[in-house]
Amino acid sequence: MKIAVLAGDGIGPEIITQGVRVLTALKSDGLKIELESGLLGGCAVDSAADPFPEVTCKLVNEADAVLLGAVGGPQYDALPRSKRPEQGLLRIRKALNLFANLRPAILYPELANASTLKPEVVAGLDIMIVRELTGDIYFGEPRGIEQRDNQRVGYNTMIYSETEIRRIAHVAFQTARKRNRKLCSVDKMNVLECTQLWRDVVTETANEYPDVTLSHMLVDNAAMQLIRDPKQFDVMVTGNMFGDILSDEASMLTGSIGMLPSASLDQNNKGLFEPSHGSAPDIAGKNVANPLATILSVAMMLRYTFNQEEAALRIENSVKKVLSKNYRTRDIFGQGMTLVGTIEMGDAVLEAL
Repeated sequence: MKIAVLAGDGIGPEIITQGVRVLTALKSDGLKIELESGLLGGCAVDSAADPFPEVTCKLVNEADAVLLGAVGGPQYDALPRSKRPEQGLLRIRKALNLFANLRPAILYPELANASTLKPEVVAGLDIMIVRELTGDIYFGEPRGIEQRDNQRVGYNTMIYSETEIRRIAHVAFQTARKRNRKLCSVDKMNVLECTQLWRDVVTETANEYPDVTLSHMLVDNAAMQLIRDPKQFDVMVTGNMFGDILSDEASMLTGSIGMLPSASLDQNNKGLFEPSHGSAPDIAGKNVANPLATILSVAMMLRYTFNQEEAALRIENSVKKVLSKNYRTRDIFGQGMTLVGTIEMGDAVLEAL
């Protein structure tokens, strides 16, 4: 199992270190794992003046999977857009054709009080958000900022082809089949023709999955319903921009975005695995970041790309065991808990493993 490790920026190196420690422990147990590191994001800009250097592109194309920390930082905000760290993230997704982003939002019973919502509203929460990742307004052309009538005008293009919609719909329906056979598709068809097509194609695709119950919801209502009654959802599928926003909203239902892993997959389940959170430069280097989202991303990697279900469950059960012992990083800390740092949380997971 050849894994490209891209630590990235901010807290990325700290949390990736803990994920790599878990992989190394599994390697010592007999899993055949090969790790090779590369640069992506701001660190790549600093080193090679490119957020996604050619050497990194070669590395990730030759790897079976990619483990990523996070990219970005305020020091790069003044750079030309093509040189900013986030462009590296968009480019690696495009280069590997990672069109399907899976973001689980699971509330562990031990963290019911960490959510800002009432425990009875979120207890038992288990949602999977399937986000299309290589289309939509983030990649649509034309785009830019230009002068019109003596003032600056910014514009972007929201665009989806039938093929792009249909392939992510298949991923969502197949995901729903493995869970509770219930799928909610989110769009804004009452205003946007692009998402009218989305609804039409998802509805047509549903004919191939008569065992899955399909519903539709407008994105503004979906955002409200995630807060009002999140447990009504099981699997949600939506476009790139809506999915970006809704998955971050859903992550906070679980108490902290520091708990949320994600998987971005191509048609063959080769994937990039990363925590849902950002680079958090304000806490970088302080040993306070929560590494559990990264460690759980390792579990997703083993499950989705390498079909190592037993190893994935070992990691997830180790995280549950650590939480049951009341170990908490700062983002999920509460009264009566034991406050630990990034390294100490990694130690606890390794001990449980």
